[in-house]
Amino acid sequence: MQANLVEIFSSIQGEGMYVGYRQVFVRFLGCNIMCKYCDTIMLKEPHKYCLCETAAGNRKFLQMENPLSVETVAEKINVLLKGKHQAISFTGGEPLCHADFICALMPKLDCKGFLETNGTLVDEMKKTLPYIDIISMDIKLPSITGEDLWQKHRAFINVAKEKNLYIKLVISDETTDDEFLQAIHLIADSDNRIPFIIQPVTPMNGCIAAKPEKILQYQEIALQVLQDVRVIPQTHKMIDQM
Repeated sequence: MQANLVEIFSSIQGEGMYVGYRQVFVRFLGCNIMCKYCDTIMLKEPHKYCLCETAAGNRKFLQMENPLSVETVAEKINVLLKGKHQAISFTGGEPLCHADFICALMPKLDCKGFLETNGTLVDEMKKTLPYIDIISMDIKLPSITGEDLWQKHRAFINVAKEKNLYIKLVISDETTDDEFLQAIHLIADSDNRIPFIIQPVTPMNGCIAAKPEKILQYQEIALQVLQDVRVIPQTHKMIDQM
């Protein structure tokens, strides 16, 4: 079994509930949707090589020709895991586009599995659920994707909440009150104890940052129906981490 990867490296988790934790990142190529604020658009293009960090945090990379086998990827991750890490973060792109690869890879690794996902591939989530400990799910709004993904998100949450799940929502100037309300009630209808992260957009690709008062207003509204609501930006970009 093989997969096309972009990079394997050790860094600091910069988003969501686990900000600041040291993790090994495995970045997959390809995604099933397109977001206006995407900071990895290039991941839709073919990559001849995967960049593999040679030791945790040294920022020295070895070029490995794609696609890579499960055995090769496990070997490279285990080299990085010689340093202490909280989890292995599968990111992308959309890592669940490679669900079978993740299922074959995880038994070869002695570390928690952390999944960063757009929360739309329900069957693939069911398949990988036994191998994943933490799920960071994004809600993708129609104003950002041009798609109505509410039903897919609802089904995904009902599967993913069996594990340690938290949900992120990127807020931009374009975010409407109606879709924000729909998002928080979607979560509350499943379990209002699921932690909810409001993530102010990092402006790019024409996306404009939301005003500070909008962020505070949205947190106040969300706290009326959800128990745990936090505002956390992309912190890794503030300190020039990958």
